[in-house]
Amino acid sequence: MTALEIAVQDAAGAAIALAGGADRVELCAALGVTGGLTPSPGTIAAAVATGIDVHALIRNRPGGFVYSPDEVAVLADDVRRAVDLGATGVVIGALRPDGALDATATAALLDAAGDADVTFHRAFDTVADPVGTLERLADIGVLRVLTSGGAARAGDGIDALAALVAADTGVEIMAGGGVTPDAIGALIAIGVDAVHLSAKTVVADPGVTGPGGGSGGGLEVTDPAIVAAARSYAKR
Repeated sequence: MTALEIAVQDAAGAAIALAGGADRVELCAALGVTGGLTPSPGTIAAAVATGIDVHALIRNRPGGFVYSPDEVAVLADDVRRAVDLGATGVVIGALRPDGALDATATAALLDAAGDADVTFHRAFDTVADPVGTLERLADIGVLRVLTSGGAARAGDGIDALAALVAADTGVEIMAGGGVTPDAIGALIAIGVDAVHLSAKTVVADPGVTGPGGGSGGGLEVTDPAIVAAARSYAKR
């Protein structure tokens, strides 16, 4: 059966994903604003305590995925800390300035992860040679890639996703990026190993905005109805 991964930002979201039948969560911070950053140690520990498999996003800043040696050292430390806190996987990605895979940085993060699962995130969607990059990731031991097939939404990248599946490199293909429950059937039909979606909605923020920051007009939370619908489509 195709695995279902829900991107969440807190333990409450992890608990909702678990209750809704998700197989695992990708845990991150600031998802809507930045596309996701490394969650705090406390958030990782609280999400792990819900009982669902937690894969922690390791991304220390917004922006692109070209990292200095000092940044790679910080990312590797965050990988080790996430695993020590009970995360069963980490989600990483590093590129060279020319847009190709940074195999050296990726290998360092893999080494830091030890026996934990490693997913290469949607930095993959910017590489010029997706199949060749997939083969290199297989060679260095990455378990799966999260990809939309290079499109804004995975539902629009079906052909590219199908080509990655057909390449049969041994790396799992997880379709993600703008996925809605009703798009899951078409993704499963091409043979992806997993689907990934945020299942988030925005609720009113009880706080008020001040000169030092504060309420941004709403809070992102995981929607149980979206998780349930996604699980229903994934089981068909």
